[in-house]
Amino acid sequence: MDVLPLLMLVAGSAAVAGAARRTPVPAPLLLVAVGLMLSFVPGVPDYTLDPHIVLPLVLPPLLHTAALDSSYLDLRANLRPIALLSVGYVLFATVSVGWIAHLLVPDLPLTAALVLGAVVAPPDAVAATAIARRLGLPSRLTTILQGESLVNDATAITAYRVALAAVVGEGVTFLHGAGEFLLAAVGGVGVGLVLMVPLHWLRRRLTDPLLQNTLSLLIPFVAYSAAEQVEASGVLAVVVVGLYLGHHAWQVDFATRLQEAAVWRMIAFILESAVFALIGLQLRVVLQGLGPYGSAEAAWYAVIVFLAVVLMRFVWVFPATFLPRKLFRRIRAREPGVTWTTPVVVGWAGMRGVVSLAIAFSIPPTTHGGEEFPARNLILFLTFTTVIGTLVVQGLTLPALIRRLGVPGRDPQAETLLEAQAQAEASQSAETRLDELLAAERNALPPPLVDRLRHVLERRRNAVWERLGAVNEVTGESVDDTYRRLAREMIEAERKVFVDLRDQRRIDDEMLRRLLRRLDLEEAAAFREEAPEGGL
Repeated sequence: MDVLPLLMLVAGSAAVAGAARRTPVPAPLLLVAVGLMLSFVPGVPDYTLDPHIVLPLVLPPLLHTAALDSSYLDLRANLRPIALLSVGYVLFATVSVGWIAHLLVPDLPLTAALVLGAVVAPPDAVAATAIARRLGLPSRLTTILQGESLVNDATAITAYRVALAAVVGEGVTFLHGAGEFLLAAVGGVGVGLVLMVPLHWLRRRLTDPLLQNTLSLLIPFVAYSAAEQVEASGVLAVVVVGLYLGHHAWQVDFATRLQEAAVWRMIAFILESAVFALIGLQLRVVLQGLGPYGSAEAAWYAVIVFLAVVLMRFVWVFPATFLPRKLFRRIRAREPGVTWTTPVVVGWAGMRGVVSLAIAFSIPPTTHGGEEFPARNLILFLTFTTVIGTLVVQGLTLPALIRRLGVPGRDPQAETLLEAQAQAEASQSAETRLDELLAAERNALPPPLVDRLRHVLERRRNAVWERLGAVNEVTGESVDDTYRRLAREMIEAERKVFVDLRDQRRIDDEMLRRLLRRLDLEEAAAFREEAPEGGL
């Protein structure tokens, strides 16, 4: 097996994603653009997207890390709009876009058109949420986009399987399709509920961080494969387990949390980078398989399907936003302040991604009767153009649209004040507990060590407040920023001494690693909030 193409893909996509952080262009869009340009460069390997790799091996870890970073409480508070988008909209898009394609393309059976509708129905919110974080969108809007992306793949995959069964000749009825959907949804959630508590119990019982992180890496694949074995939704199983583990992550050993956060941040970055690069690299494969359809004819179909996908999202989002508020007073009271700008942003943030392409590539070439699958190559082409069109057109214009609409962003001052208040309450509780512990003779400490413990509490309590303080006129830093910079310089000076002592053979490498790890943990504890978000 030649691993060089895989290494080139991972290294190249990581380099492009890293470079994107220095440009105003979101990383997913730059990766797709580079992939498109490289798809026709001589000597570039043929990167055919294999659904047997993407769906069971790439999708679970991406969903798992997104679920770990999501807020179960926020998702539960916004369950209604998330369900309307991730289930209602996907089914609506499957039928509406499929019907339009059936009317548009001559001799395209309705069942095959519904396959296309299911394939292009689920938005991939990786790019949208990356832009949302960069622009500081309100947390509720970001939560809705994240929640939609966690669940909509399960709806689309199930709808695709039902439509595919009708095409290949399995005689699917409406009741059979509804039962299939119910089995996938209930079964996927059920498998997740069954697995989440034992897995969390096992994570808490393992004392070795390496074993704990090995288990963490296996969890999404275990949940996905267990659900798929009983013909349930592996996507929902992964999401349920990930949300539960993320909600209870505080119960796990601190060393595990530090390592796990770094590992999953790296995995998300690599997979997301490679996935978006793969999207662009499919251009040559898709065009070669276009078959009997002329380029002008196929391009016309692509434009109409793209416009249908964009329009149908707005057709669903606006009524789904305002109709429940019109009908139910409790919803109006629970979700005040929603204006027309919210559905506009949500509607335009409907970029499609690699899941759509992976599903399309999984379409079999023939039916059970041995006949060619109707318009399979055209469905691949229309899926590809829809994914590229939404990523480029909507992805590039979404930041400008958000700024143009004047969507209010997060209030850093208010968030910092809330953080400071929470830290003050926690520090007060810790100080009370310290006094209780010191009252016992077995916890007696020399006064300097007691002062050190109290100083740590005082430092934590003041650190957040200092971020609200005055800015240094010379450096532009807050007091807290200056403190962190000086602390980092001090730690770096210690590191250099340890290395020099090792080079002078006064300590060995084992002791050097132990001393450096102590400094690394201290630095991580002091500066962890400065770490960048995982993924793109």
